[in-house]
Amino acid sequence: MKGLLFKSKPKTPVELVRQTRDLLIYTQRNSDIRESKREEKMMELSKTMRDLKCVLYGNGQSEPVSDACSQLTQEFFREDTLRLLINILPKLNLEARKDATQVVANLQRQQVQSRLIACHYLEANIDLMDILVAGYENTEMALHYGTMLRECIRHQSVARYVLESEHVKKFFDYIQLPNFDIAADAAATFKELLTRHKSTVAEFLSKNYDWFFAEYNSKLLESSNYITRRQAIKLLGDILLDRSNAAVMMRYVSSRDNLRILMNLLRESSKSIQIEAFHVFKLFAANKNKPSDIISILVANRSKLLRLFADFKTDKEDEQFEADKAQVVKEIAALETKELS
Repeated sequence: MKGLLFKSKPKTPVELVRQTRDLLIYTQRNSDIRESKREEKMMELSKTMRDLKCVLYGNGQSEPVSDACSQLTQEFFREDTLRLLINILPKLNLEARKDATQVVANLQRQQVQSRLIACHYLEANIDLMDILVAGYENTEMALHYGTMLRECIRHQSVARYVLESEHVKKFFDYIQLPNFDIAADAAATFKELLTRHKSTVAEFLSKNYDWFFAEYNSKLLESSNYITRRQAIKLLGDILLDRSNAAVMMRYVSSRDNLRILMNLLRESSKSIQIEAFHVFKLFAANKNKPSDIISILVANRSKLLRLFADFKTDKEDEQFEADKAQVVKEIAALETKELS
């Protein structure tokens, strides 16, 4: 009876964040506390993570309340809670890590008075991206930090930082890590970096064209790993076919080395790689200002290409694909005519 009368009142969103921050500070500062005390604090931290997640996502019975989410977000970014959480994350148990990851992901989208305050916090604490990117080198933390990183680069200024730092070069290796799940996660982040913020990506590719595509070609398109090649040719098509990258696309399709790689991919036994390679190859064929060495290669391989395209089909009927293929065949046949005339 007494327990019912004096049942503790649920904590407000602000109190929840403050309790979480106190626990994070305590566990960080008191590394030499006895094991039983540490265990107790970690259990408390796991509970507050679950409670924070309930405020932001709802609890199954009720939807999240926007005012509570706003209060929680404001308090979370008022001080260094995110930095503390990222640093302590490896010490949490798996469930608490998952909850923390979901909390951080959700907070990137929460608006306070029509402002994404997470973005302003990250701009002032941009070195946190260094920790998240390096997380791909830690098998236990990679998927948690990778998810956080992908949500953080939804903010254009944060994505620009990652692109312009040395970190972007690491992705060429992360994508090929032996652990399939981590490699796939890194590939998803790499794709997000190169497709979400159009103007930032176009500027980055223009400035870094030479080294970027040299790495892209040799490490990804010519990788010995089938999945790496398949993902890379698909992403290349997404990048080059985006109108924002028109100048980069024209530069790419004027290179004989790039054409050679694409023609090799067209000859792959994998139908999906062939199809994705075709979507890039058609840009070489459609270029009205083909350099002479590109014309020479296409003419020299004319009969092989026309023979390949004669039997080239998608698994499902695709009118657009058939129209594109007919146009490519026409362009290549016309080049032969020009060459003879």
